[in-house]
Amino acid sequence: MSKSLNLIKENASNPKLWLVIGIGVAGVVVLAETRRRRRKVKALKEGFGAFIERFELLPFPQPPPPAAKQTLSGLTFAISDIFDVKGYVTGFGNPDWKKTHEVAEKTAMVVTALLKSGATCVGKTVMDELSFGISGENKHYGTPTNPQMPSCIPGGSSSGSAVAVAAGLVDFSIGIDTTGGVRIPASFCSILGYRPSHGAVSTVGVLPHAQSLDTVGWFARDPSVLCHVGDVLLKLNSVEPRRARRIILADDLFQLSKVPMQKIVYAISKAIENLSGYQPSKRMNLCQYIASNVPSLKGYCEQSTHQQNGVLLLKALASVMFSLQGYEFKTNHEEWIESVKPRLGCSVFDSVSAATGAAYDNIKTLYKVKNEMRGAFQSLLKDDGILVIPTVADSPLKLNTRKRFSSEFYDRTFALSSISSMSGCCQVTIPLGNFNDCPVSVSFISFHGADKFLLDTVLDMHATLQQQVSAVSCSLSFSDTNGNIETSELLKEKGNAAFKGKQWNKAVNYYTEAIKLSEMNATYHSNRAAAYLKLGCFQEAEEDCNKAILYDKKNVKAYLRRGTARESQLRYKEAREDFKHALVLEPQNKAASDAEKRIRKLMS
Repeated sequence: MSKSLNLIKENASNPKLWLVIGIGVAGVVVLAETRRRRRKVKALKEGFGAFIERFELLPFPQPPPPAAKQTLSGLTFAISDIFDVKGYVTGFGNPDWKKTHEVAEKTAMVVTALLKSGATCVGKTVMDELSFGISGENKHYGTPTNPQMPSCIPGGSSSGSAVAVAAGLVDFSIGIDTTGGVRIPASFCSILGYRPSHGAVSTVGVLPHAQSLDTVGWFARDPSVLCHVGDVLLKLNSVEPRRARRIILADDLFQLSKVPMQKIVYAISKAIENLSGYQPSKRMNLCQYIASNVPSLKGYCEQSTHQQNGVLLLKALASVMFSLQGYEFKTNHEEWIESVKPRLGCSVFDSVSAATGAAYDNIKTLYKVKNEMRGAFQSLLKDDGILVIPTVADSPLKLNTRKRFSSEFYDRTFALSSISSMSGCCQVTIPLGNFNDCPVSVSFISFHGADKFLLDTVLDMHATLQQQVSAVSCSLSFSDTNGNIETSELLKEKGNAAFKGKQWNKAVNYYTEAIKLSEMNATYHSNRAAAYLKLGCFQEAEEDCNKAILYDKKNVKAYLRRGTARESQLRYKEAREDFKHALVLEPQNKAASDAEKRIRKLMS
């Protein structure tokens, strides 16, 4: 018998010996588990955590001459865990779904089409559970790492597909865009993302989420790859007659973005300057247009006396979108939810509970809003219009951000994504580099059925637009000239008179001239902010209020106007702080008190 065994035998009754042995065994177990987790993390990070399952589906053989070479020959792609592949279980981003469903008998039509065109599929990617959400976080499979900003969310629901492209793991990928599932991660990961016209791409072999909103979208880094994939999935003709293009900039929506409007306008205007067939860009207030042309939406708008600009209209549009999504999801999956009671992440559980628990008494009106949106955008864009909007309003959230800190983020993001989802229009996300170290993108939207027109526009403009990216990071500031104080006061009074006469643009011009002569006058900036608010130019109003407060920290009107500008951009937490600050300066100020109560109610 060995010395170790003899020692144990002799001291078998000694509790200290067993304590030492127990600690030793526990240490070995902990060490083994730590090593196992490290190996798992390393394996995930090697693929940026993008994939749930790796496999290889080889392309169909190249047809013999005189057949043309396969369009996607030599390219690789990945697919979200929502597409059927023969012999594999489609998991819907949730292990319980995977456990309770059989292997697919056929491969989704879009996957087959890509294989027939010469591309190789290399696996399935992570997605938000049941395709609910836009964060890209998944409780069960982990969150794919955003290659552009590793500490931030990648965006969803097609997070893994976006990350696989952004990290260079594949040439392109496909995912589902219902309420922004392709457009948003494309923006956060700084790649191209395409949502086609609703119904333009087959969804046979794709798990349904909400059919009247679901589309099969795709990601790419290269615009030519984006267009080639579009040719295959949309079954487009390779040549289309050249058409003129009208570029329309949605002024009011860029007020939601943290990138100054003038920089986007500058980049796009310079890009189309030397391109043939492009009319000079025009600007419009899109919310006012929707308010006038989608009458059924009026019943969903919150009553507001201080906002005449229509920004809350988009929040109402998003709420209709959520109701449609919930109704159709409930119709599709309520039976499975109730019988299986799947394990879900917190935010997904809340969304599923809301969807399955609602009554949907007004379903006909919801579809009426959608039909009116389709008609309104057909009239606006006709056969040559391209609407330009910000893809998202904010930078991606930090990973594991608590829900209460992100409600404004979700409101502002869905306000923008609801436009194409509810109109059925096609939309492409185009990265424009970085601003303040965060990815920036714009979206081009064209009328339903104009997919070839829109993809050709991207191919046409992309190189020139990227050449102007540097303009996005350049500051176009106002002049800082000192002038005669009497002249500036006269200009201010003219501005006040124009304001009282509801000539808002004229008032802005007078206040601007006054500021050129007396840059550090807080009143001039505060007054111009008031005029900007009337015009729906919230970002400009906020910037003016920032300067007014910088020059006069007790300017109550500046705090009130900045609070209104921030509330109009759905940034409730910051708006409430401004209204509270105004109350500290003037405790009896009724406007500040009412505003603070209103914001508190909105946040609750």
